[in-house]
Amino acid sequence: MNVSRIRDTARQLRRDIVEMTHCAGSGHPGGSLSAAEIMAVLYFHVMRHDPARPQWEARDRFYLSKGHACPVLYAALGEDGYFATAEFKRFRKLGSLLQGHPHRLKTPGVEASSGSLGQGLSLAAGTALGLRMDKRKSRVFCLLGDGELQEGQVWEAAMAAGHFRLDNLCAVVDYNNLQIDGAVEQVMGLAPLADKWRAFRWNALEVDGHSVDALVSAFDRAANTRGKPTVLLAKTVKGKGVSFMEDKAEWHGRAPNREEYEKAMEELT
Repeated sequence: MNVSRIRDTARQLRRDIVEMTHCAGSGHPGGSLSAAEIMAVLYFHVMRHDPARPQWEARDRFYLSKGHACPVLYAALGEDGYFATAEFKRFRKLGSLLQGHPHRLKTPGVEASSGSLGQGLSLAAGTALGLRMDKRKSRVFCLLGDGELQEGQVWEAAMAAGHFRLDNLCAVVDYNNLQIDGAVEQVMGLAPLADKWRAFRWNALEVDGHSVDALVSAFDRAANTRGKPTVLLAKTVKGKGVSFMEDKAEWHGRAPNREEYEKAMEELT
């Protein structure tokens, strides 16, 4: 593993996110920027996948439950060769491969259409159970937002995954403590979050979501955990990498204008 290269990749993903949302004039930069290291580690180190064969049967599966953060998924897929990065400029345009939420039939590498919050972990758990029944060694990964955990369906899926001891399943919570209406703990508190997951029979790991080393170590521990699924509670900063976006709820769903775009790209160079 080249840690420096993965860090550089995360920085490039952030540039792609800023470019996409600026060109579209809409989108969700805040929660996409916060997940850049998570996605860089997953797609460029942890997951088995092949851009030349998006439907390769032996691939690991990734589900973006917080579908509004699709710019970070598109950035990872484009930089890894699933499609030409020139497509970034057509984000959210009519006929583009890159719709405003992930579209399984439009975008190579997207496992499931998503955007209605709370549903991704159910998809991931069902896939993990099916792969185990088929005696396949593929792993399943699911990225959720922290505000999304206020959805009841998440906990039904968590209970099922714990019950069936789905140790081929790893969830990641982008724990930036902000959602569209403000601070997560003020809208509907999640604490103590690790204890909640453990009560549902999960291996819960708290990790610095911007540390490549810490993420790699946590994913390794997840891969070697037997008899229970793992969740990484990845502490992150919303808008990470762009000073005027960091830790500000208003950047949940606002695109940068020309002046903001230029300033952001300068900071990310």
